[in-house]
Amino acid sequence: MTDIPPPAAPLPPRSRARVLLAPVGRAAGLARMRRAPLRSGAVGAGLVLAVVAGAPLASRVWAGVWSLPHAGRLALVAFGLAVVAAAALWGTPRRLRERVGRARLGSVIVAAWAVVIAVVALIVVGAWWVMGAPRPLFPDRLPPKALDAIATRAFAVVAGLGAAALLVISYRRQRTTEEEVELAKADDARARLAAAREVTRLFTERFTSAYTELGSEHAAVRLGAVHALAHLADDAPTRDLRQTCVDVLCAYLRMPYEPEPGPLPGDATEEQVKAHRAETLAFASLREVRHTILRAIGNRLREDTPWRGCDYDFTGVVFDGGDLHEARFSDGRATFRDAKFSGGAVDFTGAVFSGGAVDFTGAEFAGGWVAFNYAEFAGGTVDFTNARFTNGMVSFADTEFSGGRADFNHAEFAGGAVDFTRAKFTGGIVDFIRAEFTGGPVDFTGAAFSDGWVDFTGAAFSGGRVDFAGDPAATPGARRPASGACPDRLAEAAAAGTPGVVLLPPEWESAGAAPARG
Repeated sequence: MTDIPPPAAPLPPRSRARVLLAPVGRAAGLARMRRAPLRSGAVGAGLVLAVVAGAPLASRVWAGVWSLPHAGRLALVAFGLAVVAAAALWGTPRRLRERVGRARLGSVIVAAWAVVIAVVALIVVGAWWVMGAPRPLFPDRLPPKALDAIATRAFAVVAGLGAAALLVISYRRQRTTEEEVELAKADDARARLAAAREVTRLFTERFTSAYTELGSEHAAVRLGAVHALAHLADDAPTRDLRQTCVDVLCAYLRMPYEPEPGPLPGDATEEQVKAHRAETLAFASLREVRHTILRAIGNRLREDTPWRGCDYDFTGVVFDGGDLHEARFSDGRATFRDAKFSGGAVDFTGAVFSGGAVDFTGAEFAGGWVAFNYAEFAGGTVDFTNARFTNGMVSFADTEFSGGRADFNHAEFAGGAVDFTRAKFTGGIVDFIRAEFTGGPVDFTGAAFSDGWVDFTGAAFSGGRVDFAGDPAATPGARRPASGACPDRLAEAAAAGTPGVVLLPPEWESAGAAPARG
């Protein structure tokens, strides 16, 4: 991760405003482009209507204009003035506004007066020309009424020029206000950009220091680095930066390490004893760092924090303990693919899987205790496809499957104990399609199949004991039989398997038992 370099040199204020507000301008431009076809169509339709309606009058107007005196010369004069005006006004409206903004106020007022005088002169000359260009008559002596009229017109001219000056001043004031607003917006955007750059720079420095310490030879330094990365993820300004911290912590768990040393032989030398002690301490230190990472993740997934939206990649991780109780996997993805649960206690008690995806594909439960007690599968997907339960204890006791999907397709129950006692299958889909029950007890006593879809199609029961029956005479809280409708294809699979492996309640033993469908 690299820091964002500062700009090479500061830009002028107006340039800064144009640069920082360019995205807004582009968005407005796109909106105008979307409206352009409709506007162009309306203008085109109006022009066609005007041409069709005015075509009969065109020849008369043309003949009337050219019948006036000096028509050719006046046409040339008008064309020349149009060329001069086009040359003077050449450029976009923005460039013209910038020129007016840079000019001195007095110059702009004089230019406005010149334009007003020119327009009035053109109107007078045009009217005189349309009237046939009569010769002006000047009386020898002006009567008092004429003098009053001249004075009145002079005052009107002065008032008009004053009004033009006021319009120029108002325009300049408006432009100044708009420029100040634009500059304020540009400064605010620049301040936000600088603040974001500073936050990113500080994050980069802290991140670099933390992950460097995570590779230290000393366990205490690595523990500090774990907490530093966790707090850094808490403070991360964006999801991507938070995900980066989480990825580093998960990558540390995936790294290979030396296994716990075995017992010493009885005739071990002193050097062997010292080496064995050093290896044991090194392994214990490494395990503490790994368990600290899992605790940090579990603590934050129990609270309503942005960590719930991150992805967790535990592919191939060896779990010899870990505390994820009451963790909520509501978004993102948690991957335990090919993970190995080989010892200790991994606690998912009370965990909630309500969104996203949790993948245990190919995971091996080969020792220790893995608890999903009171967990809730209410949405998303939890995939145990091809998982192997070969030793230890895996408990889904009192777990509720009320939504989403849980797949145990092709899972192998070959040893250890798997406990589904008092589990509630009230919604969603739970598949045991082509699962193999070859050894060890799998206990479904007290499970309730009241809704949803539970499917044992193609399941093979060749060993161990899969108990749905329990003890019909058991007291409340003891091993009660499973209740509800028989899961789909369970009776057929039990009948096709080794006798005595599957224990069903009496009402499920008939091959025609109704499947548990939602």
